[in-house]
Amino acid sequence: MHIYILCLAMFVVGIYALMVKRHIIKKIIGLAILEFGVNLFLILVGYRPDGIAPILSKGDNIALFISKAVDPLPQAFVLTAIVIGLGTLALMVALAIKLHEEYGTWDMDEIKRLKG
Repeated sequence: MHIYILCLAMFVVGIYALMVKRHIIKKIIGLAILEFGVNLFLILVGYRPDGIAPILSKGDNIALFISKAVDPLPQAFVLTAIVIGLGTLALMVALAIKLHEEYGTWDMDEIKRLKG
């Protein structure tokens, strides 16, 4: 139960950083924290304390396998989300660098004011 509270806390910290912070880099870090919280939650959905690897071989008891096997689908979702998250993080950093080169500041309010 405590680990689910950690997921919620990471999610809330990420949302807080996106909504309140004005610094572009802090917003990017907040989005990464939010993503880590969601990924942790997805991994916990498929976790079983007494689970076994979802690999079936000849001679295994099917009923025991079904009752104890860990669900591999959330793991596949998280692996995909990590790859997509890395791509979006790289794109956000590149855009932040370009914004800093263009306007000379990391402050979002200042960029909006300078935009005209």
